[in-house]
Amino acid sequence: MLKGDNILLRSLRYSDLEFLEYIENNKENWRFGSEEKEYTYQQFSDYIANSSVDISIAKQFRYLIDFKDTPVGFIDLFEYTVDSVNIGIIISEDFRNRGFGKEALDIIIDYVFGVLGVRNIYVSISKDNLASIRLFTSCNFDLISTKGDMQYFIKLAEN
Repeated sequence: MLKGDNILLRSLRYSDLEFLEYIENNKENWRFGSEEKEYTYQQFSDYIANSSVDISIAKQFRYLIDFKDTPVGFIDLFEYTVDSVNIGIIISEDFRNRGFGKEALDIIIDYVFGVLGVRNIYVSISKDNLASIRLFTSCNFDLISTKGDMQYFIKLAEN
């Protein structure tokens, strides 16, 4: 569990199943991610059952963003290596523009650089996702390339 001033980032629990299904199967959110398919309740249940595998083995980890025992979003680490990791974040529409994304990103950046010892964090963002671009650039991610509708950003560990 990773704690901030207002939120904590924690592993998934079976009690998160409904929220996970709501976020992942909401077609409005598909434009933000790489998957565009609905999952079954059983698939989500299986996912949660396997979600506690260490990032060094699974090469990915999903944290639930928890505000006063209320799930507000997810922050994902994926394609993990000892040198780099990709990151993704989604905040439920009801909780956007309240600082949860920024705080979650600050927490995970400290964890990735300080605990995991990763040197580079990458994120890919659709060019029309201005809120996400603002979030990541406010945390000192730098644009490194644009391909089609996607922009690619990096944050380097400070020496």
